[in-house]
Amino acid sequence: MSEIAETTAHEAYAFACMRCGYGWEQAYEIEHHVDATGQAFVVYKANGDRVPSPLSSPTCLNCGGHVVRIMRAGRVSSAQQGMIQHRAPAPTQPAPQHGADGADATVKPEHHWHLSDLLHPFHRK
Repeated sequence: MSEIAETTAHEAYAFACMRCGYGWEQAYEIEHHVDATGQAFVVYKANGDRVPSPLSSPTCLNCGGHVVRIMRAGRVSSAQQGMIQHRAPAPTQPAPQHGADGADATVKPEHHWHLSDLLHPFHRK
């Protein structure tokens, strides 16, 4: 029986939570081992600590949700960079308007964020 040598591979993945929209990236060291009975097994390490496989059941670091999209590395950082570059300047404060009774009737614009707004950069074109 030939013996399989231990090897270590380096992989990185990008993650996006479908529940809260949080995105992050993580690099892993993937150690391939063979036990005493000849069965191969894999150990994942992130920042030197043993972690469960990110491919089996990823958990959102922000909300703890388990509906997480896994993508190739660089997707989250490129989306964040794109958002920074295309961010609109902050709106200026509108001049106060007075209603018929003389009360301040300034209307402040509201922006409601939707999950689709946050995940738009991840959609394939």
